[in-house]
Parts: sequence; structure tokens; C-alpha cells
Amino acid sequence: MDAQLALLCALTFVIHLIGALAYAARIAGVRTRRIAVSFALFNVLILVSRTSNSFQGPFLGKRIELSLAQGAGGHLLSDFRWLLMSATVAAAVGALAVPTFQRIFSRAVQHFQVHRSLPKLLLHGFARGGLSYIRDAITVPSASHLTGLRREVGVPVQVILLNIGAQALLTVGVFAALYAGYLDPRFRVTAVSLSSVINGVATILLFVFIDPHLSVMTDDVMDGRTSEASFRRAIVWLSASRVAGTLLAQVMLLPAAAAIAVIARSI
Repeated sequence: MDAQLALLCALTFVIHLIGALAYAARIAGVRTRRIAVSFALFNVLILVSRTSNSFQGPFLGKRIELSLAQGAGGHLLSDFRWLLMSATVAAAVGALAVPTFQRIFSRAVQHFQVHRSLPKLLLHGFARGGLSYIRDAITVPSASHLTGLRREVGVPVQVILLNIGAQALLTVGVFAALYAGYLDPRFRVTAVSLSSVINGVATILLFVFIDPHLSVMTDDVMDGRTSEASFRRAIVWLSASRVAGTLLAQVMLLPAAAAIAVIARSI
């Protein structure tokens, strides 16, 4: 692995780690009863994710262009495998870090509620007191969360399966489109453009079937109709399905790239 690929893997890791930590923001919002503030603070991390994404695309595109120009693209499939593995590791780390980050988000929400200043919150986070709290907040998922999964799923199986499919499409979409451009360089611009179609399908699945269900569960917890324990079990299942989706993306990479190449030639 060269330095450029290592950088691309690091950017991919950051993007998918922040996506996995969105569940921690929901739990923090439920615990503090400040859903809107919790998501507003999480948007700071979204900015980091989008910045990483804005660098990842050009770097990866340049890597493919150089491979095409030099006629040495045999390593590209291996590169994409490494990038997808980085996404899987990030999703797994994010799932394990949910208990830690929900504590940190809860503390951040409480601090922001008092001082109502994002710069002050950031300064506090890097001050001695903030760093000390982050160190004390580090924890691992409780074994009771895992044993509790045997009693109740907490979320419909259909939603879990849809989340696996949506996460797989979101993970593989851009990579498959870029690799399709390598498979048929004549239509690589068209192939890359088709990644938005794949991401659009995944976004529809998330916004129409998955996010509304999770939002209803969040409101039910706030209203006392659903217990926090059930809500946490649902988050565990959704986190696990996110990891499964990134693994499924490994299987989908070649078929998706071949299909995109065919569509790019046909339209």
C-alpha cells in the first residue's frame, strides 16, 4: 500500500465512521431531550465528512487517470478492495464507539444549552477539562446489550434488510462507477455520472423506509411509548446492518461495475 492509497483509506474511514456515529447523536438527543440541538452539533462532524469526501473523489479519480495513461491498472481492483475494507472497519469501529460518543454528545448538548456558542464548545472540547471528560467517557458496549438482542429485535426485519441494501449501495456506488470507467475508458465520464443514480436509489431507501421508522421510534421514546432499552437494541441492529452492508459492497463491486459499464455503453 502506497502513501496515496493509505490517504484514500483514511479519508474513507473518516467518512464512514462519522456516518456510523449518527446513531450516537440520536441516543444523545433522546437522553438529553434535545433532539434538534443534538443533530445541530452532529452537523459539525458532517462538515468533516463532506470535506473528506470532497478530497477523496479527486484523489481517487487522479489515481485512475494515471493508471489508464500508464497502462498499469491491474492494481485498481485491489485498491478498491482496500477502500471497501476501510469502510467496513470504520462501520465496525463506529458501532463499537456508539456508547462512548453518545456520552460525549450528551455532554456537548448540555454545554451548548448553557453557553449557546459553538466556538466555546469546541474550545472546551480541546481544553483540559474537555479532554479529561472524553477520556473518562471511553467505554465498550455492555454485554447486556448483546444478550438483550435474543429477546427482541427492536426494529422490523424488513427495515434491517433494507438498511443493509441501502448501505451497500452507498458504499459501492462511487467505487463501482469509477472502476466501470476503467473497464471501458471510452465512456468513463458517463460511468462516473451513473454513480449518482446508484446513490439516489440508496437515498430513497433511507429517506422513505428507514429514517422515518427510526424517527418514529425516537418520538415514541420521547413520549414514553417505547423504552430506551428497546431503542438501543434497534440502534445495535441498525449498526450491525451497516457493517453488513459494507461487506455486501465487496461482493457487489465487480457485478455493479460491469453493469454500469454496460449501461454507460447503452444509453
